[in-house]
Amino acid sequence: MQLIASFQVDHTRITPGIYVSRRDRVAGAWITTFDIRMKRPNIEPAVHPNAMHTIEHVVATYLRNSSFKDHVVYWGPMGCLTGFYFIASTEHEIQPKEIEGLIRAAFRHQANYRGEVPGATPVNCGNYLLHDLAMAKWEAREFLKRPWRFTYPKARRLTVKGKTFFDA
Repeated sequence: MQLIASFQVDHTRITPGIYVSRRDRVAGAWITTFDIRMKRPNIEPAVHPNAMHTIEHVVATYLRNSSFKDHVVYWGPMGCLTGFYFIASTEHEIQPKEIEGLIRAAFRHQANYRGEVPGATPVNCGNYLLHDLAMAKWEAREFLKRPWRFTYPKARRLTVKGKTFFDA
């Protein structure tokens, strides 16, 4: 089985930033999956699930109410809890730098958020008790302080006896 593209990225060298994880052309639109990486994988502690869930709710609500709302397809956490996937549908191939302002604004919104977490009720959420607004605000502030990269480090490949191995 072929290794998928996101596993061909050197996760030992990823730093916080916005990366293009995947790009597809569907029915005349560009569907771009962005990797919004908050943490250095396998080096820094992952975002706690409660904070991750809160960031998902607050930032998704922000994005779907922003001027970019008609282009938002999805915002959700990575399984490794080091960041989020943001999927956008646009007419042209959008680059990470083009959404940097939107993502920074979304995380500033999270960092300064007051009030109840949107949709954190038993009726609206499948795990409504799994939230931590204070920690989500802290994580957002920390992410905003860091320099961001916009190009993935590629995985090094080792070929032995005709077999290719990846380090990520």
